[in-house]
Amino acid sequence: MEEELALNLHLKDKSVVVTAASKGLGKATALEFARERASVLISSRNEEELRRAVIEIKEETGNEQVEYMICDITQPESIKQLIKKSVDLYGSIDVLINNAGGPPAGSFDSFEDDGWQHAFELTLLSYIRTIREALPYMREQGGGHIVNFASSSIKQPLDNLILSNTFRAGVMGLSKSLAIELGKDNILVNTVGPGRIATDRIEELDQMRANKLEISKEALVEKTEAGIALGRYGKPEEFGRTVVFLCSRANIYLTGRSLLVEGGLVKAL
Repeated sequence: MEEELALNLHLKDKSVVVTAASKGLGKATALEFARERASVLISSRNEEELRRAVIEIKEETGNEQVEYMICDITQPESIKQLIKKSVDLYGSIDVLINNAGGPPAGSFDSFEDDGWQHAFELTLLSYIRTIREALPYMREQGGGHIVNFASSSIKQPLDNLILSNTFRAGVMGLSKSLAIELGKDNILVNTVGPGRIATDRIEELDQMRANKLEISKEALVEKTEAGIALGRYGKPEEFGRTVVFLCSRANIYLTGRSLLVEGGLVKAL
């Protein structure tokens, strides 16, 4: 069994909100914060998955300060209630982790205005709204950390993912601008983009691509891994630990950065 890793980064009792965290990278990140004894509030639209995620995180970490709230991040009022609940539960909000499910795959000709509008609201506008709600609390307490999840497409566009390529780049621009604006408030803002991390989303995209190429998913994965410097897909917890580091006392000077957790997949400088 892999040895449990605790980073001990002085996050005990820090208030953390993680959106889209009932599974995948959001859940993995929430688990790593809980492992560091932070007080964590997770959200998604699926209550059954949220309830199960909270139970699993508590069992794995022994941290009872983990709660959930149903939240549709495309709805402004739902976001307001999420941030309010974090403050009601834990008295503050020290860390905001913005995550959202990826928009549908497809080329430019695949989407009309409604597809573009939904992707914008899901992938970019939701981040803007959560940050807007959290900022007053972070400013009042003298600082905080915001991490916006994106994709490796912020450095190297991905085939057949025009919506993600477009709006993830917008997330990077938002983060950089906010890092400059909010530095005076001691609020650090960074973007983290995953590469091929072994999640349900990546498995779904791999299957779609394999079908298009008329090969097995296993053959596609083998080919993809051959192009990764470390020779394998990443683990969700490896991604989560990077995010935890960025929001810990180990990081008090790194802001406005766009980091990729991709094992050497992306060839761009």
